[in-house]
Amino acid sequence: MPAFKFEALTAGGKARSGLLEADNAKAARAQLRSQALVPLQVTQVAAGTASEGGLSRFGRRVFSTTTLTVWTRQLAGLVGSGLPLERALTALADESEEPRQRELIAHLKSEVNAGSPFARALASAPREFDDVYRAVVAAGEQSGALGGVLERLADDLEERQALRAKLIGATLYPAIVSIIAVVIVIFLVTYVVPQVASVFSSSKRALPGLTVAMLAISAFIRDYGWLMLGLIVIGVVSLLYSLRNEAFRERFDAGFLKLPLLGRLARGYNAARFAGTLAMLAGAGVPILKALQAAAETLSNRSMRVDAMDALVQVREGAPLASALAGKKRFPGLLAMFARLGEQTGQLPLMLERAARQLGAEVQRRSLAVATILEPLLIVAMGLVVMLIVLAVLLPIIQLNTWVK
Repeated sequence: MPAFKFEALTAGGKARSGLLEADNAKAARAQLRSQALVPLQVTQVAAGTASEGGLSRFGRRVFSTTTLTVWTRQLAGLVGSGLPLERALTALADESEEPRQRELIAHLKSEVNAGSPFARALASAPREFDDVYRAVVAAGEQSGALGGVLERLADDLEERQALRAKLIGATLYPAIVSIIAVVIVIFLVTYVVPQVASVFSSSKRALPGLTVAMLAISAFIRDYGWLMLGLIVIGVVSLLYSLRNEAFRERFDAGFLKLPLLGRLARGYNAARFAGTLAMLAGAGVPILKALQAAAETLSNRSMRVDAMDALVQVREGAPLASALAGKKRFPGLLAMFARLGEQTGQLPLMLERAARQLGAEVQRRSLAVATILEPLLIVAMGLVVMLIVLAVLLPIIQLNTWVK
């Protein structure tokens, strides 16, 4: 039974809005009239199907990463306690304070009531529920353990979000310090140094070499600063445009992995995400080939995604997963080792999950170590630059005092 969004007036003239289920718009208006409401507008929530590329009404993301994790956890708890899926969705729709979320959940409920599997209903909103999410839900429906699978999916979302948050937190402070340092240095060089040096320009004596060099840098920035900024902006825009080309993106990502610090972090983060997704899908009962394809699509690094797809081809041809991954040097050897142990013991999902945890812990350790080293280095570097600028200002004053004496 489809869901309808309505706007109506009460007998006292107050506006009311909400959602209801009916066979068609005429029946929805009849329900409103039976409740002593005057319908003003009745529109069906389900404005598209999965074959049409998703719901056109939900073009912008309804669920953030955090909200989706909480919603999945709530749904897992309700379904795991024995509540039917339709009633669980109804309860979540009633509790939601965001109108767009209520509309989306009402649409999912109407699709399920119409006889569609829950995974197919989720496919009508692909921006909210990606391929991995839908594959896990489909496996849970087929195995009859939807509650447990949703609980595992919520755990994976939380772990992925926690890893991303720690990486962002480790890089945020150095980034802020760098930006502030650059702004302060540019202000000192372009404004303070010329103002102070202009006092001594009338004298015919030569200024100290450091002051002369700082004045030259100041003149260059004031004359060509906007040009340099424009070139930087053009370069960034050109790079972003070039990254849309898959061949260039693959070469760029492959080169990025070769960087001393950032490359290793990107390699570990993508490998941890790949292993975690593959473990979750395999543990949910998704066939290994489909699980490999879905896990490969979660990789943000295109070169590692190509390697994962090559491993998929080898597995399809009969090669063990461990051998296929061992031949891809961009993936850490730890992943292939745990995959081999999993295949030998028959506990592939468990071993892949352990690999994901170890790789994630290693990424966190490295990111925190890098941030710990960068913070004092940035402060020292900023202090040295400011000291040079102060010396460039003070040296003419000291020299002037010497002349007076």
